[in-house]
Amino acid sequence: MVFKGRLFLGALAALTAGLTACGPGEPPDPQQAAQGGGGGGGTIAISGAGATFPAPLFQRWFDTYNREVDSRVQVSYQSVGSGAGLEQYINGTVDFAASEAPMEGDRLESFRERFPFEPLQLPLVGGYVVFAYNLPGVDEEIQFSRETYCGMVEGSIDNWNDPAIAEDNPGVDFPDLPITWVHRSDGSGTTFVFTNHLDTICPDWPAGAGTSVDWPVGIGGQGNEGVAAAISQNEGALGYVSYAFAQLNEIPVARIENAAGNFPDPLPANASLAFEGEDVPDDFALLVPDPQHPDAYPISGLVWVLVYREYDDAEKWQAMKDVFEWAIGPEGQAITEELFYVPIPDSLIERIQEELDGVQAG
Repeated sequence: MVFKGRLFLGALAALTAGLTACGPGEPPDPQQAAQGGGGGGGTIAISGAGATFPAPLFQRWFDTYNREVDSRVQVSYQSVGSGAGLEQYINGTVDFAASEAPMEGDRLESFRERFPFEPLQLPLVGGYVVFAYNLPGVDEEIQFSRETYCGMVEGSIDNWNDPAIAEDNPGVDFPDLPITWVHRSDGSGTTFVFTNHLDTICPDWPAGAGTSVDWPVGIGGQGNEGVAAAISQNEGALGYVSYAFAQLNEIPVARIENAAGNFPDPLPANASLAFEGEDVPDDFALLVPDPQHPDAYPISGLVWVLVYREYDDAEKWQAMKDVFEWAIGPEGQAITEELFYVPIPDSLIERIQEELDGVQAG
């Protein structure tokens, strides 16, 4: 299956004023997870945990579904990071998880030891990671070449008045101010997307790719929320967050150079081009660390929702399935575009639907 990305130029609508990120809630009762416990004809409580990257979108999806579609269905999503969410999924303490990194390696083996089936990971939305910064007195739009932003994350470029930054931005007067690099302190799918890109394009990047790496420089923040807060609170700070969080916190972002040498706008339309023409494997684990489309935004990734292939509680699974189908349908996709995420194309939705139909419950 080839991913045929659509151009979502209507995604420039403003973020709604009341949007807040989903915060961590109380851990769900292990008896309520994949093994059942949500039905009974009253409230149907569904618990999820994982990536902070899609948290603003998930909150809007789940709140809108509860208010406008089915008031019985209450979805609680803990925005704890992909790593923590995957651990809860493996332990069977949530009904679903979310991650920007596909399950593999030790985590996949742990899941296989616990369950008699493979994990089912479904890409319900795409997104992209941006360089956000706090640079008082610089009002111009700025940009970084690949060589420059590789040096910044590696620590070889450590002041905003570095000649490499000036060369990328003719006419911009940068201050003599140290760069404070801000990275994630928790296990993070956002970090995986970001470091997978760095590991592919930066010749001297020393830390590899993963949900958690040994950063050469910088300070840590918990979740996209924590990184955004640290950038906002520290003059000279530079860090990586999802574009939605940069918009939510009104933090400026830099354009960055892509594989073709262009500096595309960091918008959903350009992020979607990262996936255009790519073959999506059977397990949906598509990674595009350095997209080749000349107009593609270069640091883009998918968000997978992980569900179980078997649920004891048929009513809960049906409610969950209805929520996810609504989220990738017209109403949910409209919210996806509004909040600057990348909707999944129709060709891939058909495959997702087939997998949802194959889940056994009751």
